[in-house]
Amino acid sequence: MHKVKFIYNPYSGDNTIGSDLDRVIMIHHKYHHILVPHRISKDNPISDAFFDIDKSYRYVLIAGGDGTIDNVVNEMKKRKIDLPIAIIPVGTANDFANYIGMPQDVEEACDQILKSKVKKIDIGKINHKYFLNVASTGLFTDISQKMDMNLKNTIGKLAYYVKGLEQLPNFRKLKIKVTSDEVSFDDYMYLMLVFNGQTAGNLKFAYKAKVDDGLLDVIIVKAGNMKNILNIFIKMLRNEHLENVDGVVYFKTNKLEIECFEDILTDIDGERGPDFPLLIECEKGGISILGSKI
Repeated sequence: MHKVKFIYNPYSGDNTIGSDLDRVIMIHHKYHHILVPHRISKDNPISDAFFDIDKSYRYVLIAGGDGTIDNVVNEMKKRKIDLPIAIIPVGTANDFANYIGMPQDVEEACDQILKSKVKKIDIGKINHKYFLNVASTGLFTDISQKMDMNLKNTIGKLAYYVKGLEQLPNFRKLKIKVTSDEVSFDDYMYLMLVFNGQTAGNLKFAYKAKVDDGLLDVIIVKAGNMKNILNIFIKMLRNEHLENVDGVVYFKTNKLEIECFEDILTDIDGERGPDFPLLIECEKGGISILGSKI
């Protein structure tokens, strides 16, 4: 029998993973796998989950949202644990799990994982931290840090948009310098997104992004008149393509540097990211995954 390290966040999303534990164990037993659970809490951090990792483990199963997944991946990278990961999407934000085609139903997700083959995918690195889906800066990027947890868990993704609308009166131009082999941008912007995945808030901004091409997709929304900005955000909400759109810079790269002296935060999949200056790179084939449909 293979062992599977099962790391779950009991507070992710609508807190249902606790009631689904028996189903997760049942389907793994069906495939002759032994589940070794680790419940994340204040007294049981993710770092404590890997004390017994050895060659008897087949993969690391993660039940949580994008932030939980990133935290597990960062701990694995720190400890040089080279095991595939698999995802049960139970968080408020499940952008990366949705992108790779993971079902919302727990049994379906487990079955898909256990029937799949290991796939190497890219991973983003921002200074000393790793991310699977998106890193961002500019307006809206501190929403997750300011979010009331009860609001987030009650109305889910809608909470992000509610908080975002609150920030509209505070729109201001932000000076930023972005340097890569492909593009140099030294100007004012409102928002910048660097994708390894395709979506943020379940909106497909980076429709051309591929998780195994060794490249990151970069979107910069340039500062401009409010009418033009509103048109850009309407296109975003409609999942329309952002290439060749006036006021938007969209390019692919495997490495970029960002300098900014404004009082703004960076964000990695809903968690606070490092301070400026930033070096963002794509680590091609940097992690293995099970269950992916792409």
